[in-house]
Amino acid sequence: MTQEMVISIAEQAIWTVLIVSGPLLLIALISGLAVSIFQATTSIQEQTLAFVPKIVAVLVGIVFFGPWMLSQITSFVYGILNNLDRYIG
Repeated sequence: MTQEMVISIAEQAIWTVLIVSGPLLLIALISGLAVSIFQATTSIQEQTLAFVPKIVAVLVGIVFFGPWMLSQITSFVYGILNNLDRYIG
């Protein structure tokens, strides 16, 4: 296994993590921004109000994007395991 192969696998792994986590992070960012704007306009300073909508939004995102995320991770693992003989030998 050469250095180029290790770097290529690490690059694929990083891209897979970024692609899979991107939608959930974007959902959390948008819901957090919406809650912050709501809190600023209504002068509500409740700390738990910032977390609960984000948690609910991310859980809805997991339900919605879960099958796609699982297929992305599965295809990455399948590619790794399918070429395992090349990596070991």
